[in-house]
Amino acid sequence: MSVQIEYSRTPVLVPMEGCCWADTMVLNPAIVKDPQSSRLHMLFRATGPYPHKRIKGKPLPYPIFLGYACSDDNGVTWQADFSRPALSPALEYTPDRIYVDNVNGHQMVNYANGCIEDPRLFWLEGELYLTVACRMFPPGPYWEHDDPMQCAPEWTQTVDNPFGRAAQENLTVSVLYKVLFEHLVAQDYDNAFAYITHLNDPEISDNRDVFLFPEKMCINGKEQYVCVHRPKQPGKYHSEMDGKAPSMFLSAAETIFDFPTSKATHKLLAEPIFEWEANRIGGSWAPIKISNDEWLLSYHGKQDDRIGYTQSFMILRQPTDSFPEVVHRCSERLIYARQEWELSGQFAIPCIFTCSGVVVGDELIMGYGAADQKIGIAKCCLGELISYVRKFDVTGNMI
Repeated sequence: MSVQIEYSRTPVLVPMEGCCWADTMVLNPAIVKDPQSSRLHMLFRATGPYPHKRIKGKPLPYPIFLGYACSDDNGVTWQADFSRPALSPALEYTPDRIYVDNVNGHQMVNYANGCIEDPRLFWLEGELYLTVACRMFPPGPYWEHDDPMQCAPEWTQTVDNPFGRAAQENLTVSVLYKVLFEHLVAQDYDNAFAYITHLNDPEISDNRDVFLFPEKMCINGKEQYVCVHRPKQPGKYHSEMDGKAPSMFLSAAETIFDFPTSKATHKLLAEPIFEWEANRIGGSWAPIKISNDEWLLSYHGKQDDRIGYTQSFMILRQPTDSFPEVVHRCSERLIYARQEWELSGQFAIPCIFTCSGVVVGDELIMGYGAADQKIGIAKCCLGELISYVRKFDVTGNMI
């Protein structure tokens, strides 16, 4: 018998008609629990038509923003702030303006210039962090025509392009922010986020579904930060993966700023092995520590455009002085679209996509995007989930 998971009967958040930045889609929420209270805080992905940032001759842009919401009843109901975005792309179109001062006051390329997608919130060393998938230029109506370049300026295709593949192909680059929690909860968004750095090199591969483990690990004799990521071209990180489906990797670095450099080391964590993962797999949200050397990791898989995106879990164990390894991997799709409002939206592809899991008591509360257009909440008993995942071995067979 599988683990029992409770789903929202109806969406907990939907697009806000007439809100230019959240009129069309509201999805893929990150959730964090307030350390001082029972309140839950959410950052959600949102988009809407943005005509005043349209380039002449280009389609209507749909920049992607992050909005804020909170809940005082363990995620049953949410109060969203649609008065303005919590975090917005800069939407600059001239090369000399596509820069940002980071948390240390150093000027960096602003990879979050066009869109900020799929937030993941996690605590690390007592501080709150946010990872997001970003593009340098906003998409157009991507559910109709998935061309990331359709709203990009013409100079991206010339020798004057100073940003390489990130601008030339409008690739996804994952960016790390520090979140000033007290400012976020006060809805003082202007002071809530500090740009730290990008976490992958866009010259190597488009890369997303990136987040860090909540604590450093000893790897190769050094205390290092470890992140999960999903390159679109896995062969760029592991030669034997050349031409294979996008897969999950781990990277380790002594400093956060080393991740996009040659100082980082990389290891394949998991590749698709089940039918429902055939197209790709990627991590969903930062792992939960369940023992001295074990972590529960949520991940998603896509089979094809008919089955769409679904979610499951694996348990990782960290050997002495090495990267974590998969020791239990559930072969079942534990979370997938079933209700009518989860199945269809702007996209025809069924989709449940979770970017967050928080533990309240013995309950795991997960926020998910449904049909790429709305937000739902799923809940289960954490202990029951862990016990169930332990019934599977590393290849998904029942033990």
